[in-house]
Amino acid sequence: MSMATTGGADAPAPTPGAAPAAPDPASPAVVPAAGVGVPPAADTVPAAGSGLSSASARPRQRATGIALALGSSASNQAGAALGALAFPTIGPVGVVAVRQLVTALVLVPTVRPRLRGLHSDVWWPVIALACVFSLMNLSLYAAIDRIGLGLAVVLEFLGPLAVAIAGSRRPADIGCALLAGIGVVVLTDPGPATDVVGIALALVAAVGWACYILLNRALGQRLPGIRGTATAAAVTAGAWLPVAVVWFAFHAPTVRALALAAACGLLSSVVPYVSDLLSLRRVPAPLFGTVASVGPVWAALAGTVALHQHLAVAQWIGLAMIVLSNVVVTRRGVLIRGR
Repeated sequence: MSMATTGGADAPAPTPGAAPAAPDPASPAVVPAAGVGVPPAADTVPAAGSGLSSASARPRQRATGIALALGSSASNQAGAALGALAFPTIGPVGVVAVRQLVTALVLVPTVRPRLRGLHSDVWWPVIALACVFSLMNLSLYAAIDRIGLGLAVVLEFLGPLAVAIAGSRRPADIGCALLAGIGVVVLTDPGPATDVVGIALALVAAVGWACYILLNRALGQRLPGIRGTATAAAVTAGAWLPVAVVWFAFHAPTVRALALAAACGLLSSVVPYVSDLLSLRRVPAPLFGTVASVGPVWAALAGTVALHQHLAVAQWIGLAMIVLSNVVVTRRGVLIRGR
């Protein structure tokens, strides 16, 4: 929920011994934001010492970048599926707690954010981002527990899509918004048997993702690199630690459940972050955004294979409408900014 955002100044800090990277398209805590293009500068920033950038990448390097982006998206959803397997034992709260702690344990020692000396104009977006991290992941995992992985993730993708088209008066963007709206109706098939609570939780996660994008932009203007995200991850982990202690005192975890939740944290946070960082050095931002838009497809496939959650034909059609809207808005948004 794996991995800088539209117009943001946030760019990933390199790991020790690694070359500086281009601006990262999404937080390490979440999957790349579909429908939200990364800053155009990401197309041309080379890796130090290698001269590698998406503008100069060779066909084989670009193919590697596409594979990395696809792998990032698939890893994120595979991690969510593994986390869902732990729900019967520790529930969504337990999985989110372990995921947040694992993310911080990997990200904070790598980035080493400094908490001392931060001014109030930095602390408020950090705290707000930590709250959004918690709300977004908890709402999404609770939705997955009720309505399934594929449906929950595709509804969550409405958040970044809304941010991408907000305020736009271009007919194509308005058409994409209408197409996505029709897709939601087809996907959810409202009726007496509809799980309204589950759908509402997924839409809360979508709102959380939209807020994350806007907050990360504000924080990226105050803290360079991904120090803002790492700082928020540290604060989030600090808030979730006592929650985890109390929760696990009443919901005894098994080794299997903890391992599944930890794998969820690695596959849905750490792997996407590294993969996106490497991918953006090899592929242009419009192409990256298009590839990232297939996240709901991976989610539906992961739900089918790992969780035996099968979508009906009509639901696949609704999913395709929303994915198509994301693809069109992503490519148009980045291409128009590049003119």
